[in-house]
Amino acid sequence: MRGLSEWRRFVIFIPLLLFLPYLFSVMELSNKQQEQQKFNNNNNNNNNKKLKLDHLLLGHPAGQGISNRLQCQGTKALNKTTTRASSSLHSKDSVIFVTVFTIYNTSLDTTSNSVTVGNKSYTKIERSMAVLNIFINFIQATMPRSSVNILTDPASTLSVNRDGVTVIPIQGEYSRDNLMLQRIRSYIIFLETKYEEHSQEREHMTHYIFTDSDMAVVDDLTQIFHDHPNFHLALTFRNNKGQPLNSGFIAVRGTKEGILRGKIFLEQVFEAYSSKYMSASRMLGDQLAMASVIKSHPSFDERRFAKPQPFLENIGGASVLFLPCLTYNWTPPEGAGQFHGMPLDVKVVHFKGSRKRLMLESWNFFQSSLDISDMLCLILASGRTKYDF
Repeated sequence: MRGLSEWRRFVIFIPLLLFLPYLFSVMELSNKQQEQQKFNNNNNNNNNKKLKLDHLLLGHPAGQGISNRLQCQGTKALNKTTTRASSSLHSKDSVIFVTVFTIYNTSLDTTSNSVTVGNKSYTKIERSMAVLNIFINFIQATMPRSSVNILTDPASTLSVNRDGVTVIPIQGEYSRDNLMLQRIRSYIIFLETKYEEHSQEREHMTHYIFTDSDMAVVDDLTQIFHDHPNFHLALTFRNNKGQPLNSGFIAVRGTKEGILRGKIFLEQVFEAYSSKYMSASRMLGDQLAMASVIKSHPSFDERRFAKPQPFLENIGGASVLFLPCLTYNWTPPEGAGQFHGMPLDVKVVHFKGSRKRLMLESWNFFQSSLDISDMLCLILASGRTKYDF
C-alpha cells in the first residue's frame, strides 16, 4: 500500500513536469515582447525627435497649378506676389506695430541648448531675441515709415537698441501660464494711454497693429486703413469652427473713437477669458474668448467665416472688420496644406509652433536674394516640416 501511495504522488507531478517547459517559454516570450515594445517606444521617441529637423527641408510646394496661388520651381518664383510696398510713402498716416515680449530666467540659459542657423549659434534666449529682431527687420524692410512698440514686464532684462523701436514696461503677471491673459491686459493699458494722449487736431493719423512677434510682414499694411475706411478694429478669421479667430493680428484705427472701441472690445475679451477659459490660459484661451464675444451677438452669422473675403460687422457698437487669415495671417501649411498654397496677395506670414527656425532661415534667404516672392517659395516648400524650434 505504501508503494502504491508513492506511485500516485509521482503520477500527480507528471503533468506539472510536462507543463513547466511551456510555462518558462511563455515567460521568456513575454519578456522578449516587453523588451521589443520598449525598443519600439525608444525608436518612436527618437523618430519623433528626428521629425523636428535642425536644418531646412524643402518639399513639394502646395498650390501648384492653382490659379491665384504662388507658383514655384524650387525656391524661384514663377509668378510674383502682388505688393503695395510703396503705398505708405504717399500717405500721411503711419502705423505702430505693438507686440508683447519678455525674457524668462536668463541665468538658466546655457550653451547646451544652443542651435545653429546659417553661420550663427544661438542659446535659447538668443534665438528668442533673434526671432524678435527678425520680426522688426521684416517690418522695417516692407514698411520703413512704421515703428515698433514692445510691451514687456518691468522686471525683464529685455533691451532692444534699434531705431524706430520703443520698449514700454507695463506692470503685470508675465509668467508663461498667464502670458496670453497678460497680453490682452497690456493691450488694454496701452490703448488707454493712447486714448488719453489723443488729440483731435492732428496732421496725420497713427494706427495700431497688435501682432505676435513670430510674424513676418511681407507687404505694406497701411492699405487696410485706406481700403476699409469705416472700421474701428480688425480681426483675422479662418474657416475653423472651433477656433475661427486668430488673436495674433489685431488692427485698431487711430481715431479717438477707434481706440476707445478697440479698448472696450478687448475688455470684453479679457472678461470672457478670465471667467470662462482659464483652463486654456497657456494657449488658445484668448482666441476662444474672442470668438465667444463675437458669437454672443445674435445677429452675427458664423457662416461668413467659410469664405476668405473681408467683411464688416457691428459688434456691440464697434465696427469690426474681419480679414481672412489666408492673406493677413497666413501659416505655412501642414499635411496636405490647409490653405492649398499661398495666395498672391499674402501680406503676413505667421511662423506658428515649431517654425521659428524657418523664420530665421527665411530672413537669411531674403538678405541674399532681396526677392520677397522667391523667399515665399522657400517658406511654401519647407513649411510642412516641424523644426527643432
